[in-house]
Amino acid sequence: MPSRFTIVFVLSVLGALHAWIGWRILPALGIDAAWQATGALLLVLSYLLIPAGLLSRGIKQQPLSDRLAWVGMLVMGLFSSLLLLTIVREIGLLVLPWFGARTPELVESTAWAVIGCALLLTAVGYVNARRLAAVVDVDVPIKGLSPALEGFTIVQISDIHVGPTIKRSYLRAIVDKVNSLKADMIAVTGDLVDGSVQQLSEHTAPLEQLRARHGAYFVTGNHEYYSNAHAWIEEVRRLGLTVLMNEHVVLQHHGAPLVLAGVTDFTAHHFDENHRSDPHAAIRNAPVSSVRVLLAHQPRSAAAASDAGFNLQLSGHTHGGQFFPWNFFVPLQQPYVAGLNRLKDLWVYTSRGTGYWGPPKRLLAPSEITRLRLVSA
Repeated sequence: MPSRFTIVFVLSVLGALHAWIGWRILPALGIDAAWQATGALLLVLSYLLIPAGLLSRGIKQQPLSDRLAWVGMLVMGLFSSLLLLTIVREIGLLVLPWFGARTPELVESTAWAVIGCALLLTAVGYVNARRLAAVVDVDVPIKGLSPALEGFTIVQISDIHVGPTIKRSYLRAIVDKVNSLKADMIAVTGDLVDGSVQQLSEHTAPLEQLRARHGAYFVTGNHEYYSNAHAWIEEVRRLGLTVLMNEHVVLQHHGAPLVLAGVTDFTAHHFDENHRSDPHAAIRNAPVSSVRVLLAHQPRSAAAASDAGFNLQLSGHTHGGQFFPWNFFVPLQQPYVAGLNRLKDLWVYTSRGTGYWGPPKRLLAPSEITRLRLVSA
């Protein structure tokens, strides 16, 4: 849990940003005092609803908890766009006088444009987030690939975040789509849930229907550890998925072995030292194979995976930034944001995620169900 100082600091910054938006936008709209007061009241309501939405899981009464989460997360997404567009407007108003272009009419029209564009971006982002993820096809060239493994397909789903705004029907549609791809193997690379087994077992039940020739495999993400990872590991096993915790299995495909390993989340040791992520342990005593695949929730496991001798790492966690401009901040923590990247002899594929976290909003970072195909280099 965050410290009291952290909570006070975050709330103070959030309040200051709301006040700044009101100061810069409301007087510029050319509306009377009553409408400005209404706008100020809406900003105060936004300030209250965002933390309320984030904390709504602590409310046991349903449907109040989920409805509060929905409203709070939608407002968070809208506020994010309002803040970004207000900053862009301020920069524009500072630059325009150099070109002799700043006028009272322009000041007013840009203030209205901020509000209109924020609402439009929030609506578009909502549609993008809530629709079924598209299938993304990726060929992964493997040097020395056994002919028997040519064309081996892995369908990856990641970062679904079943919770207050993502429920059974959303996951059911994902499972149906995954099954229609008839993969050789299914990988679920963490952050499946945001909530306890008691709260969400009904909504994660569709995972039991996942079907692939060599089965479905799961590794923990950081959000599992926020929601009692031990209980979720047992629940996912009950649903029929194989949970890989710093261990591997050997899949025999047309007589050729494929080593599939999985590690716990990169930060798991902060919650349980026995769960410390270890790619080297995951591959220990594995047989010789032309393909060694690692499932690791966070891309920053890649350095250790490369040293351990893996050919391919499948990760998620980043959401591809989820919506602009947060994609620019992901590289501060992770080596890769999205797509297929190379680290020495290791390919790293980072999924943009199949669901979303927080605001139901995706802009310039569409969700995905990834179908990876192993091909000869």
